[in-house]
Amino acid sequence: MFRISENKILRPLFLTLIHAAFGLSLFAQQKGQHQEKPLPLDPNVRTGTLPNGFTYFIRHNETPKNRAVLNLVVKAGSILEEDDQRGLAHFMEHMSFNGTKNFPKNELVNYLQKNGVRFGADINAYTGFDETVYQLPIPADEEILNNGIRILRDWADAATLDIGAINKERGVILEEKRLQTGVENRMQGRYSPSLFNHSRYAFREPIGTDSILRSFPREALERFYKDWYRPDLQAVVLVGDFDVDKIEKLVKNSFNGLKNPLLKKQRIQYHVGLTGKNQFLALTDPEMSSTVAQIIIKHKAEALSTASQYKNAIVRRLFNGMLAKRFRDLSRGGNQDFLQAGASIGKLLADVDNFSFSVVARPGQLDKGVSAAWKEVSYLKRSGFKQQELDMEKEIYSNAMENAIKEKNNISSDSYAKEYIAYFLNHDLAPGIETEYAFVKKFLAEINLKDLNQLIVDYIRNDNTDIIILAPENTVLPNQEKFRSWMDLKPDKSSVSENIAPFTPKDLLGKDPVAGKSISSTVDQESGTTTIILSNGIRVILKPTGFKKDEILFSGFSAGGTSLYPEKDYQSAKHAAAVVSSSGAGNYGIMEMDSFMANRQMAVRPFISELSQGISGGSTKGNIEQALRLAYAYITEPRVDTMVFKNLIDKGRLSIEGRSKAAEAVFQDSINTILGGQSFRRTAPSLAKLNQISMQRCLEIFRERFSNNAGMVFTFVGSFEIDSIKPLIEKYIGSLPVTSNKNRFRDNGIKLSENAVKLTLRKGMEQKAKVELVFSGNFDYTPENRIKMDAIRGILQIRMIERLREQESGVYSPSVNLSLDKNPTSTFKLSIVFDCDPKQYAKLIASALDEVRKLKDQGPEEVNVQKYIAESIRSRETSVSSNQWWLGYIAGQLEDSESLSQYSTYGDGLKKLTVKSIKEAAAAYLDENRLIEAVLLPEERK
Repeated sequence: MFRISENKILRPLFLTLIHAAFGLSLFAQQKGQHQEKPLPLDPNVRTGTLPNGFTYFIRHNETPKNRAVLNLVVKAGSILEEDDQRGLAHFMEHMSFNGTKNFPKNELVNYLQKNGVRFGADINAYTGFDETVYQLPIPADEEILNNGIRILRDWADAATLDIGAINKERGVILEEKRLQTGVENRMQGRYSPSLFNHSRYAFREPIGTDSILRSFPREALERFYKDWYRPDLQAVVLVGDFDVDKIEKLVKNSFNGLKNPLLKKQRIQYHVGLTGKNQFLALTDPEMSSTVAQIIIKHKAEALSTASQYKNAIVRRLFNGMLAKRFRDLSRGGNQDFLQAGASIGKLLADVDNFSFSVVARPGQLDKGVSAAWKEVSYLKRSGFKQQELDMEKEIYSNAMENAIKEKNNISSDSYAKEYIAYFLNHDLAPGIETEYAFVKKFLAEINLKDLNQLIVDYIRNDNTDIIILAPENTVLPNQEKFRSWMDLKPDKSSVSENIAPFTPKDLLGKDPVAGKSISSTVDQESGTTTIILSNGIRVILKPTGFKKDEILFSGFSAGGTSLYPEKDYQSAKHAAAVVSSSGAGNYGIMEMDSFMANRQMAVRPFISELSQGISGGSTKGNIEQALRLAYAYITEPRVDTMVFKNLIDKGRLSIEGRSKAAEAVFQDSINTILGGQSFRRTAPSLAKLNQISMQRCLEIFRERFSNNAGMVFTFVGSFEIDSIKPLIEKYIGSLPVTSNKNRFRDNGIKLSENAVKLTLRKGMEQKAKVELVFSGNFDYTPENRIKMDAIRGILQIRMIERLREQESGVYSPSVNLSLDKNPTSTFKLSIVFDCDPKQYAKLIASALDEVRKLKDQGPEEVNVQKYIAESIRSRETSVSSNQWWLGYIAGQLEDSESLSQYSTYGDGLKKLTVKSIKEAAAAYLDENRLIEAVLLPEERK
């Protein structure tokens, strides 16, 4: 439920590349900088500071309607902990949910659950190095709002810190800490001190230390609470569908009484000092699956509060976009010297950002990988960017901003809240979307190549550089001198920007489609849909909405999929859509496709799943014809690219080799194999399977699946008028090829396990156990039974948290998951999953199964039935106001041949739930004679 803020540059260091987002979270103005006035705060937010120093931000917003997001923000995190308090900032965050003045013990969570607020999914908080933020999204009903403010007020200074609750929470947090073990965390623990220049940040990870978490006295926690939870370091950020005047009055009345300590401790601003020196680390670990090198050039971060600083942030965003495209082109242009590479400017930590370069090398080819990827950076330093690159990136940026201004009335309350939180914590600007739009138009016109090339000089330097290599055990690694020799490249013109020809637009399609016709149209008033039957027999469901002004989503499918292919072709069928969609379509290869898509806000993706094939996508209104044209190109003019195919296979090989080292991946593969009755369609990926994939067969199978689109059904949801989109549908969908043969999937007889199975797997270095208890079987797939089964899931989720976490302090975040399938046969899978101390797993399994038996024998407690109903109603109220939900709902109902009107009876179905009906369903389906009890334990130490 609770998350710890962490370094976002380092987390993806292992297998993913870092591409910095536009909104760099930066800090106060540097000394010596000219005193340009900060931009004023968005005039649509009401803000003020009480006499005690407490700050508030209040904004009315109706997305979503009848909802509010309440936040308490504290400028205090783990960086302020004394040596005997390491981990207590985060511990304090937990204790705020374990008893306050107005909500003793667990009453706070209990009260919110009764009002439809989910524990973990909604009620949340995080602790970072410099801040603690509590988030409370609630219904905007007056009574609940008033109590929500009361909860924030209690969090501010009225936590009870009961010693019994503290002792119980120790186990929970130690289990949370256990979740943060593994190769990634081991490696980070080894390089963080050096990377953070042995500053305080290197030794104040928010999760803390085992020794202190196990034994700290209550006084140490209370001392942190009293020192730092004080009004001059706190703010509330409240955004939602409410009366601002009333909320402001309530805030003033509630928080005016907070008092600062008589002897306030100074709130020191800590820094990661830049020493100017360069550092080198080469590390190995038995569980590392690939060799990764990263070059991190640290740089003093600039603030983000004035107009000129906003302009500089746009320059960084343009820089990142152009450099990302260069690396995409490099990887697609036949380069085989590395598997992945990239570079960007982004935040590192505190008041430091960085230029970060990373490369994932092919086995045994780190030298080639580093040289090939760094060559692009070297060329950039010598030659800079080109005007055509800047023009393209400006167009992309401008289009994104145009879309944002169109959707300004649909910005979520949560998005506004995050913006104002950053304003309070870091002085990040928050001038409002209209002001930002005006600045973007102005600055994009002003920014030139000189600005970009100066940024290259400022960031890609020879000082404050950390080189970090992470590799599998027994890898021969270079020393610093050898590594730097790979970076010392002679000037040449081998840059991708030199060798790739500029994009020349041409017709995407080799042959323009001949439009079909609409032969019938029917309207369903209840679901708000219109169904069109086209002359080729394809059915199209249209649901215009007003949720967003400029968004159209679509998907189409027909039966078949990989189920139709035998073992020798199965792997090619499974990967065919990925190979095709990565290779381009029509007249555009992958390089041209990337340029074609760059300045268009749209996405289109074909798929081949187990039981169907189809295509999905979305776009703005202005790009919907191009999106449908691209969908038509994929279906009728697919293509494959040799280099793309080779890269996908090489990455797949590395993934499989790494998967064998990943304990949890092997564990999940073992469970899936049991559930799938040992079918080759359910067993784990392997090199033998990878070698079965044929590029030519991928293309043949893709063409087979889409050469006949009989029975295909499309769904369109979003901002469109039926009369306007209808001609496009007739042209690009009404022209799709259809034969008289109806598409069907094949039932390959994959049966769920009918016997109880106990699986114990020993793998992994960390002292951590993972438990998965799976109930499965045949299912009577009716709307009523689906609601009952989900109620079983939801109620078990409540009980697992109450029993395993709150009562036994044995786990951090147990989850109960449900999967219901109608085809090819109606089945269900319900799993209870948790991580724990290897010494405690048997006891916790017994407790979990005890809760299952209670549900079957006695039924659920009435209060938990009502909590589930409240949570479900509140969740549905907001979800039905999104295009994504309606697209998923309609497409899912169509694929299962279910009525589109079922959503309207959902509330009635919830109201019919009773203790008795849930008990009977649990007794019928949760059969321990078919239970898979799977346990992953660490390898035995020698």
